[in-house]
Amino acid sequence: MSKKVIMQLDTLTCPSCMTKIDQSLRKQSGVEDVKVLFNASKIKATINDETNGDNLVKAVTSLGYNVKTMKEKGE
Repeated sequence: MSKKVIMQLDTLTCPSCMTKIDQSLRKQSGVEDVKVLFNASKIKATINDETNGDNLVKAVTSLGYNVKTMKEKGE
C-alpha cells in the first residue's frame, strides 16, 4: 500500500529548481512517484508505507527550499 505526500513550498523561482527537486526526491528510498508543480509551488509524491513524509521534507530543505506545509494521506 502507498500513501500520498503533498508539500507546499514558499516559491519555486525557476524550472531548473523544479528539476533539481524532482531528481533529488526520486533518489529517496521508498519514493514511487513525484510531481513538482512549478506554478503552484507544490510537490506531490507517492511513497510506500515504510517511508515517512518527513524524510522528503528534509531532502527538499537540504536543497535550500522552504517547505511551508506537508500532508500525508493514506490510500
